[in-house]
Amino acid sequence: MPRADAAAEPRTQHTEPDPGGTARGPGADDVPPHGSLTTTLAHWASGLRHDDLPDRISAYATSQLISHLAVVRAGMTHPLGHKLVEAFGPPTGDRPEQAAYVMAALSSCLYLEDSMYVGHVSHSTVGVPLAFRGEQRLTGERLLTAMVAANECAARVTAASTLGPFRGQTAAHAQLVGAVAAKLHGAGAPAGEWTDAWGLALAAPPWSLRRAFLGSDAKVLSASVPVRVGLDACRAAAAGLTGAEDILEHPGGLLAKVSEVPTPEVVTAGLGTRWHTETLSFKVHPAGAYVDAAIDCACELHGLLTPAEIDDIDEVVVRAARLTMVMDREARPYLDRERSAILALNLSVAYNVATALLTGGVTTADLAEPATADPVRWALAAKVRLEYDPELSRGLLSATAPLGEALRQAEERAEEWFRDFSGGRTAPGVFPKGAPSPTFEHATKAIGSRIDVTLGTGRTLRARRAHAFGSAGAETRRNHRRIALDKLAATGAPADAVESLRHTASLDAAELDAVVRAVLSP
Repeated sequence: MPRADAAAEPRTQHTEPDPGGTARGPGADDVPPHGSLTTTLAHWASGLRHDDLPDRISAYATSQLISHLAVVRAGMTHPLGHKLVEAFGPPTGDRPEQAAYVMAALSSCLYLEDSMYVGHVSHSTVGVPLAFRGEQRLTGERLLTAMVAANECAARVTAASTLGPFRGQTAAHAQLVGAVAAKLHGAGAPAGEWTDAWGLALAAPPWSLRRAFLGSDAKVLSASVPVRVGLDACRAAAAGLTGAEDILEHPGGLLAKVSEVPTPEVVTAGLGTRWHTETLSFKVHPAGAYVDAAIDCACELHGLLTPAEIDDIDEVVVRAARLTMVMDREARPYLDRERSAILALNLSVAYNVATALLTGGVTTADLAEPATADPVRWALAAKVRLEYDPELSRGLLSATAPLGEALRQAEERAEEWFRDFSGGRTAPGVFPKGAPSPTFEHATKAIGSRIDVTLGTGRTLRARRAHAFGSAGAETRRNHRRIALDKLAATGAPADAVESLRHTASLDAAELDAVVRAVLSP
């Protein structure tokens, strides 16, 4: 039986290319055809090497790394981040498990983390290999490969269960899957160890309580707790503990318990061709994804208004998709000016639009005092009115993320769920039709907004966005590296370290460790 710390030891087998790999990654034909979902996924992901990644996927992972480091740095500057570091230590600590825990907490503070179709997976898929980079002596190539392997595992399981009560940040099982995959890929663990670790980690998945999530600071631990459970499961599996290999698809397994319309076929669909990593949307505002486009619009209008005109605003009408309205309504009971829970601020359309109209943006400082106690800001927020826009709802659901692809995947299985989810108020013809995408090379995310600002003089200014800046789509595919670099530079990260991260794949283990330490140091 392996020693309990065996999973922490780098294994020489991991440094050798997989002889069965192809230019698009190991294919589904390389795994047992009749195995469980976790067995199939583990065989594929454990054999993934950097040479298997298409160039565009390695490039996406590099931008994801840069952007995630920016998220952690931003979290460290917020009062909640100060408390987390005081409680659990800095993300540069010498204990990898603890560093992974605090990094996941810091990256989930502000709603600034990137997401993909489906899941806010970077808390585990990027944070864990960053935390273990020294112990596992990860080079840039190995770090990026571990990230992609973990992305693909976590996003697939999350996509298979997303039609249910747990989506976005509340889908904590994404971090259980991602933490195991990231840790064991870096360790070079065999596929059987992955299967056991997943079976153990997913045995008792976290169940989020909306009251605590929306109305307290507990939300900042929503990613770190499952990361720790996933790492504990890795140690247990290395010591010989076994887990249920059919933990995903069994009638008493994860998908049946956390999803109302499970789609288990998504877990292994298109391995090596349908890369979830390239569905990344890069966040530029510390706010809910359903609010981002409204902030973009308000930033545009800020540049067209004089201070006197801002004072003269009579009404702000924000037209949005149904999902934006639902999230805003859920947050409203927990808004109480400077006493507001941070997620309530993140999801509030009125607070974020008022902030952007007044200041030209929304930053980390806007989620703490004195900004949250500003009476002028709240007075303007009181003038913001939300209206439903069926065209924006159609655009949202026709895109890949956040729900369109999941609804197309489930087809008629999801129609009743969607009617219940929308309260029967969605316009006819909104439910997306068509076959699921064979690849994600053209993935999109379209949560749009339309804002009309009416002044006391009767003059009206308008701004429109079909999707938020940084959302998955053609523009982001062209510019994701620049978006990520600008995001990290805006946190004050050392310029030479930022420049080095452009070339992450070429860094050796010592260079990677030095760059990450420089970026994560106060």
